[in-house]
Amino acid sequence: MKLVIVESPAKAKTIGKYLGADYKVDASKGHIWDLPEKSMGIDFNNNYAPQLSVRNSEQKQTIERLRREVQKADEVYLATDPDREGEAISYHLQCALGLDPTAKNRIMFNEISKKAVNAAIQNPRYVNMGLVDAQQARRVLDRLVGYTLSPVLCKKIRSKLSAGRVQSAALRIVVDREKEIQNFRPEEYWAVCVQLEKKGAKPSFKAVLAEKEGKKFKIKDKETCDKALEVLRTQPYVVSKVKKSVVQSRPQAPFTTSTLQQDAVTKLRMSSAMAMSVAQQLYEGFDIPGMGHVALVTYIRTDSVRVSQEATYAARDKIRSLYGEAYLPKTPNVYVSKKQAQDAHEAIRPINVDVTPEMIKDKVSKNQYLLYKLIYERFLASQASNAVYDSVSVAVSCGEYGLTAGGKTQVFDGYLAIYAEKVKNQEEGENAVMPALSVGDSLCCKDVKGEQRFTKPPVRYTEASLIKAMEERGIGRPSTYATIMQTLYKRDYVAKEGKALSASELGIQVTDYLEKYFSEVVDVDFTADMEARLDGIEENGEPWYKVVDSFYKPLAQKVDNAMHGGKVAVKDEVSDVTCEKCGSPMLIKTGRYGKYLACSNYPKCSNIRSLKEKTPPKETDVVCDICGAKMLEREGKYGKYLACSNYPACKNTKSLNEKVAKCPKCGKDVVKRVSKRGTAFYGCTGYPECDFVSWDIPTGELCPKCGSYLVYKTVRGKKKVRCSNRECDYDGGEISES
Repeated sequence: MKLVIVESPAKAKTIGKYLGADYKVDASKGHIWDLPEKSMGIDFNNNYAPQLSVRNSEQKQTIERLRREVQKADEVYLATDPDREGEAISYHLQCALGLDPTAKNRIMFNEISKKAVNAAIQNPRYVNMGLVDAQQARRVLDRLVGYTLSPVLCKKIRSKLSAGRVQSAALRIVVDREKEIQNFRPEEYWAVCVQLEKKGAKPSFKAVLAEKEGKKFKIKDKETCDKALEVLRTQPYVVSKVKKSVVQSRPQAPFTTSTLQQDAVTKLRMSSAMAMSVAQQLYEGFDIPGMGHVALVTYIRTDSVRVSQEATYAARDKIRSLYGEAYLPKTPNVYVSKKQAQDAHEAIRPINVDVTPEMIKDKVSKNQYLLYKLIYERFLASQASNAVYDSVSVAVSCGEYGLTAGGKTQVFDGYLAIYAEKVKNQEEGENAVMPALSVGDSLCCKDVKGEQRFTKPPVRYTEASLIKAMEERGIGRPSTYATIMQTLYKRDYVAKEGKALSASELGIQVTDYLEKYFSEVVDVDFTADMEARLDGIEENGEPWYKVVDSFYKPLAQKVDNAMHGGKVAVKDEVSDVTCEKCGSPMLIKTGRYGKYLACSNYPKCSNIRSLKEKTPPKETDVVCDICGAKMLEREGKYGKYLACSNYPACKNTKSLNEKVAKCPKCGKDVVKRVSKRGTAFYGCTGYPECDFVSWDIPTGELCPKCGSYLVYKTVRGKKKVRCSNRECDYDGGEISES
């Protein structure tokens, strides 16, 4: 028997499908060793050696199970993910399971397909210690920064704060933009547009004032604008220059991890974390009705746009069959990866272009379908022909002033037939439709407008644009972007307002403090240089601990200086809530158990309220069944509820949850409730006389097959009626959401 060890159980199931009965595939479930959770775990007296250990009982059981499997196996293959993290896991497995470190037992594949898996089995290699060292250096350095700086922030600013080597540099980008917006002072300018028409030639078109006496001209006040309008209303218009050209738009390269996250955020409105979670499912594989357990896309952590020759020609064949020869360039499109790219793996693409998104649409979840469709179409479009446009730009003279106009008309859609991009308004800008014009043509003025405008501040980052900025500046690695975003939200450093990311007051204070005492940590260029040095460990063979040492020693000295510095006064955010006791505005404060509202008139008024309780409690007509007082409608951690107005003398409360069904046991109403642990469930209002409880929404009806109660279940994005008895296979079918 031959044993293949992967990371994910889902991946194990997919690979097991392609290997015969001579193989057993098992999963390590990620790392089997890791740094301790509650201590630094770094041996400073031994070149920063990480003190790795088994962190929980599940990891211990996994190691014991794998050791038993190794003893029974004739050969063992380590098939963890094809990146530095996966290489380190393979090395740890090799050590923990007592495998021969000089044996070729490491296998890698970029896609989970039968051909790729079998090819990897035939070509095992040694564990690459350069990759292991590079991962170890990154892990140790991140631990040193996080566990060294976070306590400083907690002591000098407030509790439950954190700093990170990449996280803090990313926050600095958002904070710098926030400060630009805060410091921005709008400047007045005037835009002048003229609607022109050639006699007998439609349509009319818009021209914009751009020059005066042959030089660029910007109007800054109304007086200057009025002078220009006077000339433009009285002088003739003549076409002075016409430039016609054919413009081609080239398709974009297939997705990398970064560009996939960016398009998922902008086009699918997924968060970067959600996009990576769904992409992982598409890579590892899952059960698809009628297809079995299959994987759909290649490895999702890559910064390369390179594609195999086989995949390239498969895409070209698919384009030829679906769209025809006109949509196929004479030679395959080739894309070049960015300078700093690792280029270890192919771009993200479908494993099999014959598995179209429409084939799986009704068999997978909505997010799985949408993301696969995005990856599929982007890859197919990357090998299609260019889109072609007829472009025209026109210069018009009127007295001493010069105006410009232009338009672009699509004559061939090319790759846009596969992967559509956002098109600007056809009536304006470069996409406007233009009449046939020649130099010397006289034009009629239909309308002249001068509009006062003001310069606008720079726009805030979105998740997509922040990820793009991080990639361009060389901060972090694509696989870490989603985690960084989640940390910024979790620590309240960044808030999401629609799509825009704004730095909170806390985020600005933390960045300012780090900039004062630990400038390198928030210095974007320094962080990018450190990334390059960490990458170089793998390629140049520099001892990893020397790279760590060069960063940590100066940092340790700065920590000592910061600890002797003063404490930062944290500003409380003023809320839009008014104190119902004294009328003063309430402040948003942070305490031991999180945020709450407190009166700004303290100590004269010591009123505090839950942050969720935006309005004072409302009196209702419901009478307390214990003391007879009126009940108040309040809002707590788990939603609205009724509480006796005679509190604390009477502590009676009642649920305000709406009924969802009739109880199948006693016929009373069933309502949604929340346990002390915050878990939602459905319970009978007749409690304690009736003890009916369900974790799924009950329909109120009984199963015609076994007599148990029926519930609503969501299966692959569709709402169905199923029996609550797991041993019963009754299926009531799909129900309409309406």
